[in-house]
Amino acid sequence: MKEMISPFAPVRPAFAGDDARFGATAYAELPERSPRRLARRRNRMKFLLALATRRGVGLALATLLLSGTFVYGAVRGGQYEQFIAENGSPSDLLARAFGLRLDAITISGQRELSVNEILDTAGISGRNSLLLLDAHDVRERLKAMALIKDADVRKLYPNRLMIEVTEREPYALWQKDGQVVIIAADGTAIDVMRDQRFADLPFVVGDGAQARVGEFLKILEASSDLRGRIRAGVLVSQRRWNLKLNSGIDVKLPEIDPAGAAATLARLQREGRILEKDLIAIDMRQPGRVVARLSEDAAAARAEALSRKPRGKGGTT
Repeated sequence: MKEMISPFAPVRPAFAGDDARFGATAYAELPERSPRRLARRRNRMKFLLALATRRGVGLALATLLLSGTFVYGAVRGGQYEQFIAENGSPSDLLARAFGLRLDAITISGQRELSVNEILDTAGISGRNSLLLLDAHDVRERLKAMALIKDADVRKLYPNRLMIEVTEREPYALWQKDGQVVIIAADGTAIDVMRDQRFADLPFVVGDGAQARVGEFLKILEASSDLRGRIRAGVLVSQRRWNLKLNSGIDVKLPEIDPAGAAATLARLQREGRILEKDLIAIDMRQPGRVVARLSEDAAAARAEALSRKPRGKGGTT
């Protein structure tokens, strides 16, 4: 019976001198590779691998160089900034492509600020995606705004943002060194006055006046019908108040009980129309005494009128 040889077994050539009596096939062993030959093969493989690697790196470097050149040209030419301004960042574009766009913004708590002012300060527009929007950063941006005391920002997926702001209460206007500032009730400066929306607030002038607005409000309340004529309260040497009227008349109030002096001025106006006279100042610093200073024209006219009056019997001829 012949020996079966697997077709998958390696077949090696038979050599002369095989012993056929045992019915076996003798196989000759292939000669072993010499160390030098193996070394040459390893070196060749290393060279091919290095060449392939260099080609891959070169291709990557070339691609990177071309991409960098394109981006650099876009940045220098302004196209990249224009693209970002019109469409948002690439990451926002990708997030919006997956449905995480910002479609609805709810803003509450604002009284003086407009919606556009809040959104501009927060840096939010339809180009943003809700996923990549940093709610903490938006809150800090809003809190940095002078009129905003606090803010709460919440993201409601998939596409809604809620902003709630707490505004500081504008209480008065304060002028110092030629600059008009909006202040809170405690005298804290809120912001520089930029438009006329706060023009009707009480107006104080001078060092320390911002911390004593409450005193000035009591004076305004005591002035009754004259309140609309009072343009500003000027704190003099941090001791007493002067009233600046719309007509240009300065009213000097006493250090003690300035509200009482304001009430007296209102009475003089009702009874004698004192403010309709050609005056430039009214001095009420002395208790129970009112000194009016005429304008130059009024003083000259008064002097001329007095000079025309007949002299008494004791006069000279």
